[in-house]
Amino acid sequence: MSVSAYPLQWPVGRPRTEPGKRQYGRFNKKMHNGRWNETRSLSVADALSRLQDELDRLGARYPVVSSNLEPRLDGLPRSGQREPDDPGVALYFDLKGKPHCMPCDTYLRTADNIAAIAAHINATRAIERHGVATVDEMFAGFQALPAPGAADSQLWWKVLGVSSDATRAEINAAYRKRAAEAHPDRAGGSASAMAEINAARDAALKSLGGA
Repeated sequence: MSVSAYPLQWPVGRPRTEPGKRQYGRFNKKMHNGRWNETRSLSVADALSRLQDELDRLGARYPVVSSNLEPRLDGLPRSGQREPDDPGVALYFDLKGKPHCMPCDTYLRTADNIAAIAAHINATRAIERHGVATVDEMFAGFQALPAPGAADSQLWWKVLGVSSDATRAEINAAYRKRAAEAHPDRAGGSASAMAEINAARDAALKSLGGA
């Protein structure tokens, strides 16, 4: 799925929450400090951990978390950054060969919007467990249109610098090398270059059909 992790690519046709109507989230974690328990807000890393757990249980493939937080080398949003003016998040993934997108900009913090998507997946899976509807039926409303600027026509092997019949190992090695060079934190790197490399990696892995 050729979607940029940074900056945010909001799905076509999905309305945005007005900034003044965004809410404080209630997604917290409990910690024990030795004498009593305390509740703290989730970090981006905490929220991503919850989301990854839900994606694994769902059987989703090729996830891309698109946001206005600069990504780590693996393409996921990096913790510890200043909260962007637009904290929206759009999760793109494949489910049984079909592209899906779950966006959220209800909350004031990016971490809470990520956690909200994770909570929604969990709640949807619970409905399936009760036999009311299947996962396919529940997620049909999230099948994705192409995101703005998605470079579907990009030749991924040229971006990664490999042959068009490269193996998974060759693709991953080339991605790590190119990502290290193009990351926005590196001299000569940029967000647009990193987005192009992420999109090329996703297209390359999809072309292998999960082999």
